[in-house]
Amino acid sequence: MKSRIDAIRLDFQKLLAEAETQPQLDEVYRLFLARKGQVAALYKEMGRLTTEERPEAGKLLNELKGELEEQFNARRDALKPKQTATALDITIPGRVPRLGREHPLKQTEQRVIEIFTRMGFTVAEGPEVESEYYDFDALNTPFWHPARDPSDTLYLDNGHLLRTETSPVQIHVMEKRRPPIRIIAPGRVYRNDKPDASHSPMFMQVEGLYVDHRVTFAELKGTLLEFYRALYGPETDIRFRPHYFPFTEPSAEVDVTCFLCGGKGCRVCKQTGWLEMGGSGMVDPAVLSGVDLDPEEYTGFAFGLGLERIAMLQYGLTDIRLLYENNLRLLAQF
Repeated sequence: MKSRIDAIRLDFQKLLAEAETQPQLDEVYRLFLARKGQVAALYKEMGRLTTEERPEAGKLLNELKGELEEQFNARRDALKPKQTATALDITIPGRVPRLGREHPLKQTEQRVIEIFTRMGFTVAEGPEVESEYYDFDALNTPFWHPARDPSDTLYLDNGHLLRTETSPVQIHVMEKRRPPIRIIAPGRVYRNDKPDASHSPMFMQVEGLYVDHRVTFAELKGTLLEFYRALYGPETDIRFRPHYFPFTEPSAEVDVTCFLCGGKGCRVCKQTGWLEMGGSGMVDPAVLSGVDLDPEEYTGFAFGLGLERIAMLQYGLTDIRLLYENNLRLLAQF
């Protein structure tokens, strides 16, 4: 028995020293230490020994098993760093990290802000939860106006509402500052609309306001013309159509020549050559009086435009919901 134990020890040490990989280590373990290995086979032969021989043979076998297991674990631990190093193939191309992109609405907002700040406007912000005073009363909206109905406006339990436009920002600014005032107010607004291809209960709007001595309608036209030419190109033209807004008088809808067909008519502009972009007008004297500005001394103009409208036209989108569905395949194109 002792001679067989010594032979197994020598064979084990020789094969263990030659093992360089995990499969080779596994083979050494299978041959000597596994349940059907050579050490286990010696334990089974203990039954053939005499009663006097068994204690000494058992002691030698236990010492052998412990010695082989200790040597095996040491060899396995020594090979771990080497195996890790050899497993790294530096010739494999690296994984290119997936970079995020700015949302098309954010890109549009930044472009709009950039153009207006070059023209001397500053950015103003206001709360999205407003009182009826700031959202309607201070903007000269009468109590019977349909925009105040719950079918159009999202009212809250505390008597406040989610602002229906960014126009309340101009009231907050005029209450705190004296003219000259030249601001734009980008932000989210909310309407009680059912989502479809052209409507959303939440969307982005930019309000513009300029108040000073002797501000004229011609300056409003020049400001918007300069803005849309910077946005769509130097050949762009605009036109005004009479309209009604409670907080401006006179008021006008603003149309821009279609940047796709150059005003010749196409499917985007419905063959008219014009794209409807937003509302504008001269600030109503009642609004100026409400913030303690003398309408005999000061005049101003205001305008509003929808960022989704600009983004959809610029990027050829036909459904406003595409801007809010977080479709990565779509957003990755921007």
